[in-house]
Amino acid sequence: MLTYTEENYLKALFKISFDNDNEEVGTNELATYLAVKPATANDMLKKLKDKGLVDYEKYGKITLTKTGKKFAIDVLRKHRLWETFLFEKLDFSWDEVHEVAEQLEHIQSQKLVDKLDKFLNYPEFDPHGDTIPNKKGEMKVQFKKTLSEVAVGSSCKMVAVKDNSSSFLQYVVKVGLGINNEIKVLSKQEYDKLTDIEVNGVKSSVSQKFAENIFVVCKNCAVGKPCSEPSVCEIK
Repeated sequence: MLTYTEENYLKALFKISFDNDNEEVGTNELATYLAVKPATANDMLKKLKDKGLVDYEKYGKITLTKTGKKFAIDVLRKHRLWETFLFEKLDFSWDEVHEVAEQLEHIQSQKLVDKLDKFLNYPEFDPHGDTIPNKKGEMKVQFKKTLSEVAVGSSCKMVAVKDNSSSFLQYVVKVGLGINNEIKVLSKQEYDKLTDIEVNGVKSSVSQKFAENIFVVCKNCAVGKPCSEPSVCEIK
């Protein structure tokens, strides 16, 4: 049985590699993600290597082994199912669910997790728009870009957020945005990329950092599928 910390490291490694579409993760990158010192991360990685969960040399690139990846996806699945349960069934707001799910993701009962999945009618995405792995560990591919990549004059639909922190999610709500909201990009400042957008008839100005943390698809596209008409897709 793995410790909570070991599970958190495996989950972090998988999320970083999945988001970057690169199986290799740097030690400093992992340490920054987990808000720990590189030496601390190095000590834990040695333990994970000894258990056959990662391939890694001191301060070098890290890759999950097949077993390590399986554990990581299992923890991620539990986390996102619990987030969905808290949001849909217990009326937690989307900026509250992450912290509670961090505790619940370490529950070991596979029967409970499978029944939770069934109770929620096998959801494919969590409240933040992130893909929920199924029982086989399969994840639905999302064809998406960031709001910062959308051309001026184009419209898109928000499908997920990159930053799940409470402060960012609260800011997203303050701007008037939510999953599946349509966004129109009105203008961008050349100097600092300050972007003017319109959501539900309300205009706002958002920073480049904000735009880089909002995932979108063309408003005519289906989430999880490539654009059916790439030649006329409004995201350029």
